[in-house]
Parts: sequence; structure tokens; C-alpha cells
Amino acid sequence: MQITLTAKIKILPVGDQIHMLKETLDAYRAGCNFVSKVVFDTRNLAQTKLHEETYWLLRNEYGLKSQMAQSVMKTVIARYKSIKSNGHEWSLVKFKKPAYDLVWNRDYSLKPGIFSLNTLQGRIKVPFETKGMEQYLGGSWKFGTAKLVNKRKKYFLHIPVTKEMDETSLQDTNQIVGIDMGLNFVAVSYASNGESTFFPGRHIKDKRAKFQKARKTLQQKGTPSSRRRLKAIGQKENRWMTDVNHQVSKALIDRGGENTLFVVEDLRGVRKATERVRKKDRYVSVSWSFYQLRSMIEYKAALNLSKVIAVDPSYTSQACPICGHTEKGNRNKKTHTFCCKSCRYTSNDDRIGAMNIQAKGIEYLAEMAASA
Repeated sequence: MQITLTAKIKILPVGDQIHMLKETLDAYRAGCNFVSKVVFDTRNLAQTKLHEETYWLLRNEYGLKSQMAQSVMKTVIARYKSIKSNGHEWSLVKFKKPAYDLVWNRDYSLKPGIFSLNTLQGRIKVPFETKGMEQYLGGSWKFGTAKLVNKRKKYFLHIPVTKEMDETSLQDTNQIVGIDMGLNFVAVSYASNGESTFFPGRHIKDKRAKFQKARKTLQQKGTPSSRRRLKAIGQKENRWMTDVNHQVSKALIDRGGENTLFVVEDLRGVRKATERVRKKDRYVSVSWSFYQLRSMIEYKAALNLSKVIAVDPSYTSQACPICGHTEKGNRNKKTHTFCCKSCRYTSNDDRIGAMNIQAKGIEYLAEMAASA
């Protein structure tokens, strides 16, 4: 199996290098907007036809090198195809942020301590911050087409890195960990040894409520400055939530160890479920990043020689993990407690969910062993 991550590397240009990078980014963005207008007017996404209409103009009018011109066309086509696949109406795509796609070993390469980057004025050799990059330098990671971006006068390379991993055998499983994800707790895990781990979510709900309040105030103003502030708040919230999910997923994987089967909920019904939530609470439920957390758990588990499966979460919060008795009355949502009406087993309701999810993992292994 393949694991693909995005390495975000800060590069450190100096002097004329900064001007050369800025000039290249500006020309590339202008070229993208020119090609985008052509695509919008002609509804043509065939690169061969697009090449005939735009290639020499990109070279002569925008000063792009041959490979850059080809890359501009691919970038624009990919953006339109992405919008089309997501079901959006045909509309003009505008490239506002300075960015430049670089093909590995053609537009950029890596040498000890530096990146060699292609610009309008030729190759430049730029040092970079090695922190966070060490794990990708061993040779087992393959580099893909990078994106050079300029954020707040700082330059970064966003590089997709891919590694071939051996498929983890379920026969080597040391333990099974069930993970219940929710709002009151970001995640609750239950392991084979009976150990439960809680990752509280109350402070996250409170902070998101503050973001929502600030967002509402700015939306009501409707001024250009408020819209800029609104965008900045959204980016800040996303960065913060991503960091939270990184911390939670790392802690879960570290606690599980190697050769662990992590069992998570199949989240395909999350959005439909939130449609039944009160309107004033819907923002928190719908925008909660369950999918991001699950994807982080999946790739980090694979890197740690472990495996993740998704199971149907139906009735996992209503069924007693001790006697199996299932009914809605077992769970008190207001107090976040579970008390079985039959055997009187009592615990936190999210912990019950994790226990039942873990039990489904045990069933899954048993079925796999029986069919082997």
C-alpha cells in the first residue's frame, strides 16, 4: 500500500533570490488566470487543444519557460475538473494566491542542505529549514509535484511525499482498540486490556463558539475589512483544529503501539444525522472535523505497522457491552451516562460506544479467521 503525505517546508531565499521567486510566482499566476479565461470561454479541457491556443502566448506574453507553460495548463485543467467533480456550476476560476507548481527533478531537486528551484531567470539554490524534514530524507520517500507558495512574505514548498508500505497482516494483531468520536469528547478509546482514554472536547466546543460569534458579527458588518478578517478567522480556526486532531491522533496511535487494530465508526451518516440537530447547534456538529481526525488516525496507524477498519456505529451507544441488552432508555444524553435497564451496568456513554466498537473489531477478526 502507498502512504502519501504533504511535507510543508520553509525555504530561506536571500537577496535577489526573493525577487526572482516573486517574479516567477506573479508570472505563473497571471498565466493561470489567462488560461482559465480561455477555458471558461471555450469550455475546453483538452490539453492538446489548449496547448494550441495558449502555449506561445504564455511563452511570449507572460515570459514563462516551456515547462512552466505546460504546468500552467495542467494546473488550470485540474482546478476546473475538481470543481466539476464536486458538482459545482461552470464558473470562472480565478487564481488569487501566488503559487507555482514544480515538477520533481525537472523544476526542483534536493541536494544536501538546499533546494534547487527553477525560476524565470534560471536555477537558484535555496537553503531550507530542516526541522520536520528529516524523516523524508532517508530515500524511502518519493517526492511529487511541489507547490511553491508565498505566505506573509515567507516562502514554503508543499511537497507530496509517497512511501510504499507493507500491508499489515491481521494475524499479527497484538490488541484491538475501539475509538468513539464525538462532541463531548473528541475521542474515547477502549483497548483489549480494558484501558479507556478520554480526550475532552468541551474546551473545543467553547472555542468554536467564540469563533462562530466573531464570524457572525463580521458577517453582519459586510465591509471589505470585515470580509478580510472573516477569512483570516476561518484560516486560524482550521489551523487550530488541525493541530488538535494531530495531537489526538498521535496520542491514540502511540498508546496503541505497533500491530494494533484500530476500529473506528463509519462516518458516512454524520452529516445526515446533524440535519436533525437544532439549527443553533448545527454549526458545531456539521463543521466538526471527524473525517480529518479519522484520516490522520489511518495514515499514522499505517506508518506504525497498524491497521484501521470502519464499522457500522448503529446502536453502539444503546447496547450494553456486558449483557447485550439494547434500548434507547439505557443512555441519558443530558448527563452523558449509560445505565443498562437489564443488568444495571453503568458507565460514561461515550466509553460504552468505544467498548461496543471494539467488540465489533473482535467480531471482524473472528470472521476473517473463520473464512481464511
